[in-house]
Amino acid sequence: MRFPPFYLLAIAYLLCSLPACVSYQELVNFEDIRAPRGQATEIENALEVKIQAKDLLRVDVESIDPEAALPFNQGGEMTGVSQASNQNIQLFQGYLVDEDGYIDLPLLGRVKAAGQTVESLQFLIRGKLKTYLRDPVVNVRFLNFKVTILGEVSNPGILNMSNSRVTILEALGMAGDLTDYANRSSILVVREQDGERSFQRINLQTDEVFNSEYYYLKQNDVIYVEPIRARTATISDPGQRVLAYLGPILSAITLVVALASRN
Repeated sequence: MRFPPFYLLAIAYLLCSLPACVSYQELVNFEDIRAPRGQATEIENALEVKIQAKDLLRVDVESIDPEAALPFNQGGEMTGVSQASNQNIQLFQGYLVDEDGYIDLPLLGRVKAAGQTVESLQFLIRGKLKTYLRDPVVNVRFLNFKVTILGEVSNPGILNMSNSRVTILEALGMAGDLTDYANRSSILVVREQDGERSFQRINLQTDEVFNSEYYYLKQNDVIYVEPIRARTATISDPGQRVLAYLGPILSAITLVVALASRN
């Protein structure tokens, strides 16, 4: 029995495409979550982000008497400029934590910031301001809290965060989510803290990710999403790219030939 040439082309295409196939299991996140549906679990790995050397902080001081608080504030937001320009201006107005962990505040002098949370630093500055201001209110936030995402995501790059409480899932969402070729069982997080560098791999297909100390990100974390083998095949074999475009065409031709052969 002889097969038409188009049938042979279609079979050859399917055989060549096998290395690039992605299984359903490779595309699913949180497949092995064991918690019963609707059951709440206590968060035991909540992270308190600590201030480190080279962090850039914004410190806003308010009081019942606004004029008395002015000397303790840097320039406020400028009107008539875009939000992106305003953020760039703030990078030059923030307080940089020096190598010894201190920031220099007007009138207050050097204040120890490294090793503290935003809340504890606010409390410390508020106590020092009571000598000068009545009922001072202090707000501290990061200006350079960022994470870097590389690999198999839709939009890799550096993400600048306005909120210091960020999870790895939120960061991946900001990067446009994982691609179809992402290895969801092995996502690498690189962290530098207190002069040390640590590495941790996270499996998004189990519920262990929610209990990991790397679930909540810290400033300057690097996330690398490695590809699965199917992705390697498409890059190493240029023919796979051609087949990706020829596939729909061959399928259409095969269908036409099959219908015509019945007549």
